Amino acid sequence: MTVGIHAFGGYVPPRRLQRAAVVDANAWFAPALKSLGRGERAIANWDEDAITMAVEAVRDALSGAQRDAMAGLFLASTSLPFADRQNAGVVAEALQLGRQVRTLDVAGSQRAGSSALITALQTAAGGGGPVLVVAAEKRSARAASALELTSGDGAAAVLVARGDGVARLLGVATDSVDFVDHYREQQQRFDYSWEERWIRDEGYLEIAPVVIRRALQTAGVEPEKVDHFCFPAAAKRVADTLAHKVGLRAGSVRDNLQQGCGEVGAAHPLLLLVHALEHAAPGDVVVATGFGQGCDALVVEATGELGRTRPVRGIAGHLACRRADSNYQRYLSINDLLTIDQGLRAEVDKQTGLTTLYRNKEMLLGMIGGRCRACGTPQYPKSGVCVNPDCHAVDSQDDCPFSEQGARLNSFTADRLTYCPDPPAYYGMVQFDQGGRAMMDLADVNPALELVVGQRMRMVFRVKDYDRARGFRRYFWKATPD
Repeated sequence: MTVGIHAFGGYVPPRRLQRAAVVDANAWFAPALKSLGRGERAIANWDEDAITMAVEAVRDALSGAQRDAMAGLFLASTSLPFADRQNAGVVAEALQLGRQVRTLDVAGSQRAGSSALITALQTAAGGGGPVLVVAAEKRSARAASALELTSGDGAAAVLVARGDGVARLLGVATDSVDFVDHYREQQQRFDYSWEERWIRDEGYLEIAPVVIRRALQTAGVEPEKVDHFCFPAAAKRVADTLAHKVGLRAGSVRDNLQQGCGEVGAAHPLLLLVHALEHAAPGDVVVATGFGQGCDALVVEATGELGRTRPVRGIAGHLACRRADSNYQRYLSINDLLTIDQGLRAEVDKQTGLTTLYRNKEMLLGMIGGRCRACGTPQYPKSGVCVNPDCHAVDSQDDCPFSEQGARLNSFTADRLTYCPDPPAYYGMVQFDQGGRAMMDLADVNPALELVVGQRMRMVFRVKDYDRARGFRRYFWKATPD
C-alpha cells in the first residue's frame, strides 16, 4: 500500500523585519553582525505563536470540508507556548476536527518537524490515517545575536494518507546522533550555540550525507535524478557542498529562503518541502531533510495530482504578501526583549475561568455560532432565543461555524487609550456574508493603509490576551483585512 502527501500549505507572517535595522541598532556593540545584515526576516505579531500559525498553515492547506475525515493531528515545534497543556489539542479545537482525532505534540529538536512527518507517514501506511502534520515556530533569540538575524517565524502543514496523493513517498532514512550544535535547558529562554565551523564540518557534512544516501538507496533513486534538494540550514553554501558530496546536481538545491524569511526552526524542513512542491512538476523527485541531534531524509515523487491540489496562498504567496518593518524597538517590545512602561491600563487582572473556557470552548476556540431551525437566521454567539425580531424561537439553534465565512467591515475604531502591545487597538463590527454580525478585535492593520467601511475581512485565530500573573494565554478569533 503506497502512502503520500495529499495536500500541503503554509503560513509566513506578513511583517518583515529589515536586518539592516537590527545591525544598525547593535553596531556599537556587535559590529561583526554586519555580515548578516542583508535581506529581511519574517516576524510574528504580538498575538501570534506556534499554535495560531499552525492553525493558519492548516487553513491554507485544507478547506473546512476537507478537515472532516482527519484521524490525527501532529504538531511539531520547539517553541510551543504550553509545557503542560496539549498544544495540538488547541489547534484541533480551533479547526473543529472533532473529539475523536488523535493529537500529539512533537518537540525537543530542530528535527521535530521532519520526524513528525515520517511518523505520520508510517501511521498512515499502517491504516491510521489520514494525519495532518503541522510544524510551527516562533523562536526567542537574544538581542544582538546571530540567531536573531538568521531566524524567522512561520508554519507549514501537510496531509498524509494512503494512496499516492500529490507526492508519493519513495523512501526515508533516519540517524539519531547526540550531536549538540546548540541546546536550551527546560528553564532557559534562549538557545546556547556552539562554533559554526565545527557544526558545519562535523555535523552537516558528516552526518547528513550518510542519511541522504541511505534514503536515496531505499527509494531506488540515483542522486543525479533528484530535482529538488531541501536542506534547512542558514549557513551559506552548506546545501551546495552537501549536494556535491552526495552527487546531486548543483541546480537541484532549493533556495533556503534566508533572504526573505529566515530559518523557521523545526518547521523549516516542512516549509521548504511545501515550497518545493509549489514549484515542482509531475515526476519531479524531492529530497527533504531535517537536522538536529541526527538527521532525517525523505524522498518523494510528485504525481499528476499535483496541479489539481494547491494551497490557498502557499509559501510563495505568503512571501509575496509582505510588509517591510524597520522598527527594531517594536520587535524587541512585542517579544519581551525590552522592558517598557505599559501604563496602569495594562495592570488589569486577566484571569481566565477555566470552567467557563471549557463550557464555551466551541464558541471561543472553534467560533461556532447558531442558526435558527425555525427561520434560518444565523447569529454569533449562539443563544437560547433567536435574535430575529419576527421569530424569537426558543432553543432552536443548530451549530453554525463562522470562522471560515467571509465578512465585511461595518464600523471600526482605533483606540490609543485601551492598552495594546502594538497600539492603537483596532476593533469594529463585522457583517458575515451568510448573515450574523459580531464586534471583533482587528488584527494586522497597516496604519499606512486606512481601513474602509465595507472592505473584505477574514477571520484569523489569535492570542486574545495574556495572563502573565498565572502564565496563561487566551485564544479567540479576530478579523483581518482580506
